[in-house]
Amino acid sequence: MDPTEKLAPLRKGLLEFVILKIVAGDKVYVADMLKLLGPTEFSTQEGTLYPLLSKLRREELVDYEWQESDAGPPRKYYKLTPKGRTQLTTLNDYWKNLNRTLADFGN
Repeated sequence: MDPTEKLAPLRKGLLEFVILKIVAGDKVYVADMLKLLGPTEFSTQEGTLYPLLSKLRREELVDYEWQESDAGPPRKYYKLTPKGRTQLTTLNDYWKNLNRTLADFGN
């Protein structure tokens, strides 16, 4: 078994955290998210990203607004909601604590 196969569930689980971090910066379009993710461990496709964004919207963590585009039809730009900002803060705190815990165990 390829050792990186064991990392796939971890990457998948962290993708929501990564998307919240991306959307926290500014309103962002899906194509821009995909470009940011492309060269990273979190590279993904629209078929994964759109369902995740729908889930985050149902959970009221993100919302979107339509904006006109010079290059075609209007686009959805995603942004964090206040509840999403709270969730991101919680995840950031948890991540820092997790890193400290792992560092305490050593190599």
